[in-house]
Amino acid sequence: MGRRFAQRGFIAVAAVAASIVFVGCGPAPWADKPGEATPTPAASVTVAPPVPNDLSSGSTARELTAGAVAAQVDYWSTLSLDRWTAGAVKPISISLVTTVTPDDGQKVYLQKASMIAIPANADETFAPLEAQTDAATVAPGYLVLSPYSYSQTFNVGALDAAATYVTVQFTYDFLVQTTPTSSEYAKQTATDTVTVAIAQPGE
Repeated sequence: MGRRFAQRGFIAVAAVAASIVFVGCGPAPWADKPGEATPTPAASVTVAPPVPNDLSSGSTARELTAGAVAAQVDYWSTLSLDRWTAGAVKPISISLVTTVTPDDGQKVYLQKASMIAIPANADETFAPLEAQTDAATVAPGYLVLSPYSYSQTFNVGALDAAATYVTVQFTYDFLVQTTPTSSEYAKQTATDTVTVAIAQPGE
């Protein structure tokens, strides 16, 4: 009798153990629940780079150096930037004043200021607009040594409709007296660029 009970007890324990093993090998209770989709990786999104705009605050100031000449130039527009559309005439104004080092009393004159506008977008640069030039009508040029300054407004004309910004390139040609009493001059040239965003339809 003792052996039979022992055998029966062994069989019962084995059956319980098998049951435990069987349950442990089954699917997880949270798997394959109806209505729950398998997560998918998030799709990558390409974000367009921001459009540069040097006039985003309404104006910008630059310090340019050309040999012994240091020029302080301010740029602004009387047209609000939300109206800087591709088809509009877009004015950009400048005010320029210079100093010279060493300052021995010689004067600085602006012989010529020129501007050229180049429209573009993130993928393409379009043909530049025709250059605009303001050449001095007096010899040797416009006096621009502080406290005397030069002011002018250039107009950026119609651009390609696909343009999202325009780069405006400026060139300033200065004549500097070699001595305070001399009628001889040294020519110095400074260049600068201002980039302005083009307002898009619906903005």
